[in-house]
Amino acid sequence: MLEQLEAILSRYETAAPRYTSYPTAPVWGDAYGPDEYRRDLGAVELGAPLSLYAHVPFCRSLCHFCACNRVITRDGALPTRYLDVIEREVAAVRAAIPEPGPVSQLHWGGGTPTHLDPGQLRRLFAAMTDPFTVADDAEISIEVDPRVTTNEQLQALRECGFNRISMGVQDFEPQVQEAIHRTQSAEHTAELVAGARRLGFQSVSLDLIYGLPFQREDTFERTLKTVLDIGPDRVALYGYAHVTWVAKQQRGFERKDLPDAATRLGVFTLAIRRFLEAGYVHVGMDHFARPEDELVRALHERTLRRNFMGYTTQAGVELLGFGPSAISELSGSFAQSHRELDAWEDAVSTTGLATMRGHVLSEDDRVRRWVISRIMCLGELRAAEFEEVHGGVFAERFAPELARLETAEADGLVVRTADGSLAVTELGRILIRNVASVFDAYLGEQRKLERPLFSKTV
Repeated sequence: MLEQLEAILSRYETAAPRYTSYPTAPVWGDAYGPDEYRRDLGAVELGAPLSLYAHVPFCRSLCHFCACNRVITRDGALPTRYLDVIEREVAAVRAAIPEPGPVSQLHWGGGTPTHLDPGQLRRLFAAMTDPFTVADDAEISIEVDPRVTTNEQLQALRECGFNRISMGVQDFEPQVQEAIHRTQSAEHTAELVAGARRLGFQSVSLDLIYGLPFQREDTFERTLKTVLDIGPDRVALYGYAHVTWVAKQQRGFERKDLPDAATRLGVFTLAIRRFLEAGYVHVGMDHFARPEDELVRALHERTLRRNFMGYTTQAGVELLGFGPSAISELSGSFAQSHRELDAWEDAVSTTGLATMRGHVLSEDDRVRRWVISRIMCLGELRAAEFEEVHGGVFAERFAPELARLETAEADGLVVRTADGSLAVTELGRILIRNVASVFDAYLGEQRKLERPLFSKTV
C-alpha cells in the first residue's frame, strides 16, 4: 500500500478540513451572537439528550507543536476566576433551554484540564452537572497531560464519575520531545495508565502525532513498541498540523528538521501497520481501537458519528460548549465563544453568553453535512439511504461532485456503483479528507484566499 500511496500522493497533497463540523468554522460569521444563540437554545427539542463540553485553557508550559487555544500560566488565581465565570455561563445556558433532556456525554479538553487541582476539578464538574440530569450510562471523558496529572487528580475524577481518559504522548523519543518542548517519560505515562485502570476508568486512550521534528521510521518504531506495551484501549494518531499563521512558535520547527513528505508518510504508514498487526481496528481517519471497543461496535452498526471531540457513538445530541473558544453544535446551528480569556469573561459578565460567531445551517448545509459525515464516519455512502432521508436522486443532485471523484476512483481510493453509492477503500481511508472535501460547497472559494485555512491532508 505504501508504494501505491507514494505513486499517487502528489495528486492529493493539499489542505482540507478535518470535518469535525460542516460547514467548517471559517464559514461562520459574527452576525451570529448571544441573541441568536439564546434563541436557538430556546428551540432545543424538549427532552433532547445533551452533550456538554468544557474548554479548560490553562497550561504550565507551551508545547511548541500545539495550535490549540491555551493560556500559559502559573498564576493560581486564574483557575478560580475561570470557575467563577463558567458557573455563570452554565447557569445562563441552562436558563435558556426550556426542558433539557439527560446528559449522555460530557467531555473536558484544553489546554490542560488537570491544570486544576482536585478541589477545582470537583467544582467544575458540579458546575456543569448540577443544573442538568446526567444519564446513568453517560460517557464522561477528559484529556490529560501525564506530566501534570497526579493520582489524587485521577481519584477526584473517578469520584465525580469520569469513566474515559485520554493522555497526550505525541512521541517518546528524547530528541523529538526536546524539539517540541515536551519532556515526558514512558515510565510515568505507563504508571498513570495503570493507575487509571486500577481506579476503574473503562477506556484509556493515548494520543500520538506523526510529522514532528526529527521523527523517522526507526525512531517512531520505538515509540510504537512502547505504546503497544502499555496497551491502551484506543489510540489517536494525528498528523502534525504546521499552521504557523495560528501558532507562531511552530516557525522554529522549520529550522529543526521537520521530516520531508516521504519520511512523514513512512512514519504514518508504519504506525498503521503496527496497530493493525497488534489487533486494533482502524475506526476512522486517525483513530484505532480494540475490537471490543464501543467505537468499533458503532462502526459495524453504522452508528458512528463525529463532532468536535472526534469520533463518538453519540448521535442526535445537542452539544453545549463552555469556556473560552468552546463550540456548541445544535441541530441547526453552530455557536463559538470568544477565544481570549478576558473577552470571554467580559461577555459572560455582560450577557451571560460569550458567543463570538456562529452559523445557521441552510438546507444545502444540512444535506452536505449528512453526506460528509457518512464518508468520514462510515467510509461509505449509500444512495438509497440518502434518497430515503433527503429525497431526490443522489446521483443527479451530486453529479458534478461524483464526476470529480473519477480520479480518486482510478487511483483506488473509492469504489462507485451506477446509482452513485461509494465505498472508501483501505487506501482511501488514509486520504479520506480528500474524498469528503469533494462535497464541500465552500472549499473552492476558501482555497482561493491568500491566507491558508487548513492543514495538509497527510
